[in-house]
Amino acid sequence: MFPYPEHYRVAAPPIITASMVVWSLLSRLVFGDASSFSLYPLLTLFPLVLFIHFMLIWEGKSIGRLDHAFYALIHGALAFVVWTFCIMHVNGRGFS
Repeated sequence: MFPYPEHYRVAAPPIITASMVVWSLLSRLVFGDASSFSLYPLLTLFPLVLFIHFMLIWEGKSIGRLDHAFYALIHGALAFVVWTFCIMHVNGRGFS
């Protein structure tokens, strides 16, 4: 169906990270501060990114497992920072 399915699998974690940013920006505009409807999808997206990275390491088809592990280490740390700021943005003044 897709000409390069492995490339889509490798690109899935950064695409999900970018969708976290888009979701937090749009949901804050639509739902306002501290909406649980905008927070709960964010809470599931970061574990999904980690799960996809672990699946890529487990399968290791396109590049080696060590390369996938290094990719997961770097992207996991960056995605955690992005995820934290997305949660802070969505909550706004909800903590105070």
